[in-house]
Amino acid sequence: MGASETSTPRGGAVTVDGRELSPAVVILSGVVGGISLAVGALLVLTSLTGHAAGAWVSPAPLSPGLLGAAMAGVAPALFTVGRARVWEEARCLVLPLAIVLVGLFAVSLLNGGTLQAVHGGPLFLALFSLGWVATLGLLALAVVVCLAAQYRRPAPPSGVERPRVVPLPAWSKPLLAVLGSGWLGIGAGLLAFPGFWGPLVPWTVNRADAQGLGVWALALGVGVLGSLVEDDLARIRPALTAVPAVALATAVVLAVHARAVDWTSGPGVALLALVAGLFATGAAGRLLLSRAGAGVGADSETA
Repeated sequence: MGASETSTPRGGAVTVDGRELSPAVVILSGVVGGISLAVGALLVLTSLTGHAAGAWVSPAPLSPGLLGAAMAGVAPALFTVGRARVWEEARCLVLPLAIVLVGLFAVSLLNGGTLQAVHGGPLFLALFSLGWVATLGLLALAVVVCLAAQYRRPAPPSGVERPRVVPLPAWSKPLLAVLGSGWLGIGAGLLAFPGFWGPLVPWTVNRADAQGLGVWALALGVGVLGSLVEDDLARIRPALTAVPAVALATAVVLAVHARAVDWTSGPGVALLALVAGLFATGAAGRLLLSRAGAGVGADSETA
């Protein structure tokens, strides 16, 4: 047993760094990453060609394209979850993932009347919508079970706090608070009150689009605010991979459909700022982490 480990009454071992990462969480992250990459790429490509190929009927191809961009953007980060040494290094990405899986499944059920299979869409899209609901249902159940199993693992000893390897710069914390609160507020509004917040979206959306986009915005807000709680770039490494990738994929879809967006409106300007903030957050975080790479490596060797 290493110097950084301690015995537990349940017969396991934990480190002062945190809970042991459950293999179930790693496997689920990899499975979701593969599915997200494939489905996200499909939604993005069809959107870029001017087709709305989502699980539910959408008035314009932009909304399903943005959902696909978020899915494809987060996929590479999900493949890196297995590199985390403890749960605390993965939760800033996995907890928002749980919000997405459970949230999109709930949105799909609540808006079941607009699903392609119910609405009478083309055969491919009808089958896709059925697979979407079934897959989301299984993954939503799996993530709840995995999280329950994860939190049953022994916690670090009471009063022992993991030393921060690369603390967040003081100047970044107010900016992260504003960025995270912005995404969180927009997401909560779109999800809970789509009838009010949906018309404020700077392009045409229906109820399902508004709530689907709200789920992703809520998850992004939780992830960004979660980084403030962790206050350690070394802990949020997987999330730092996801954030700029999601921002870039989103920017590509928005650029292709730029004419469909009212950029002169307040929501249009706010969207630009929030997407740019995501990219800047991820890029700056990766840069600061790479500059502190020697220290991170030394800390990993002694853990």
